[in-house]
Parts: sequence; structure tokens; C-alpha cells
Amino acid sequence: MHQHIKSNRMIFLKSDEEIELLRNCNLIVAKSLAEVAKLIAPGVTTLQLDKRAEEFIGDNGAVPNFLGYGGFPNAICTSVNDQVVHGIPSEKVILKEGDIVSIDCGAAKDGFNGDSAYTFCVGEVDPKIIDLLRTTKQALYKGIEQAYEGKRLGDIGFAIQTYCEERDYSVVREMVGHGVGRKLHESPEVPNYGRKGNGTMLKAGMTIAIEPMINLGSRHLVFENDGWTTRTSDRKPSAHFEHSVAIRRGKADILSSFEYVEQVLGDNEF
Repeated sequence: MHQHIKSNRMIFLKSDEEIELLRNCNLIVAKSLAEVAKLIAPGVTTLQLDKRAEEFIGDNGAVPNFLGYGGFPNAICTSVNDQVVHGIPSEKVILKEGDIVSIDCGAAKDGFNGDSAYTFCVGEVDPKIIDLLRTTKQALYKGIEQAYEGKRLGDIGFAIQTYCEERDYSVVREMVGHGVGRKLHESPEVPNYGRKGNGTMLKAGMTIAIEPMINLGSRHLVFENDGWTTRTSDRKPSAHFEHSVAIRRGKADILSSFEYVEQVLGDNEF
């Protein structure tokens, strides 16, 4: 989940102990996404997915940190097809064959926050859309490759942007990744576009959520009337993948995990 942070607030460096608490939250999120993955099929409502995630997070001694965040009414965001992010789960939204759905999930425990997202296929999906998903997921890892001490935020954005734009996809600008820690959203902002060598210097102990939101068509967004859901202005599909990571020397430490989701999807993963 993301926001635009206007002020230049402090960036909090975390101790190794704090990073382990963050990892613990993020593993609950990772397993929650896998629980949701088990249910995704034509005929299922996005509210059913939300209820399962909320129940699983609670069963693991955590709380869903999206619920009530800025007034958000649910435990997860469910963004279908041309919805980019912040889709509100509803019994009226019934998944159908060929849809894609981005599930953004967060959990808080022991004073820290986990945040991760994954975009799923519902049944058989158009190969052009599967390519968008594959590229967006790959772009996330291209960004993570740049997320270590001594690099800059612009290096992460540049890696994501060039990877996607070379493949003729567009990068959402209005929504960005963010620092994550005792608060769900901390400084700094982590854009998915940028210039090499620009922006805040990355230091060991920083913890950030990197989350490319990549569109099949135009990069432009519109807000739906619910005040939360964003969708592409041209109604073409959008994909979203997110990991929370800790900055270290030499290599990023990925705190969330897609391993549990990938086990559920098996060979059905794109």
C-alpha cells in the first residue's frame, strides 16, 4: 500500500533485531497472500479473499494494518484488471475467467509492519497480459538488485523504469513505494522511475517497500468515486508486485517472500 509523502521527514535506520521483527511481519503477509492464492478462481468475490486474509492474519497474532488506515475499510486491497491499486474488496466484485487481480496485503505485529503485493491470474489469461505480469515481477527484482548501501533511490527507479519501458510498458508516477517500519508508511518515497545516481543515498538499516505498478497502455491514472481505487485512464490492465526489503552492504535483504504463493500456484504460475 502506498501514499505520497509530501514532507521530507526523518528516515529511521533499524537495528538487526528490529529487522527480524519486520521479517516476521512480512512472513505473515507472505503466508496470507498464499492463503488468498488458494481461493482465487472464477466465481469468487474479492470480499471472500479479504475475509480469508483478515482471518489468517489474526490467527497468526497480527493485525491487518490496512484496515482503518486513513479510513480504508478492509484488510487487503483487491485491484482487478485496469484497477492499479487500492481496490476495495466487495461481494459485488466477482472474479471471472481471464481477469487479473492484484492483492496488496499488510500485517502489524510487535510494533512493526509488513507490506507485500502480488498480481494473480484468474483461470486462463491473455498471453499479452501474462507478459505484463512477468515483466512487472521481474522489474521488482531489477529494482531490488540496486537496493544496497551506497546506491541511491534513483538507481532503483531507473532500473525498474528502463526494464519496463524497453518492453513498451508504462510506469505509474503518482503512486510510489515507501519506507516501512514502526509505521506502514515512512520516509523515503521510493519511485519506480528515476535517474541513476540521483536521490537519497541508501544506508544499511533502511527498510523500504519497493512496488512497481506497471501498465499495459498509458501511465495515466484516474481515481474512482470511492476515494481509494485508482485505475488506468485508458482502461488497459495494470500489474503490481511489492516486496519489503532491508538495505545491507553488498546486497538487499528481502524481508517478504513470494515462496509460499509460488508453492500454491505451482506450474500454474505465469
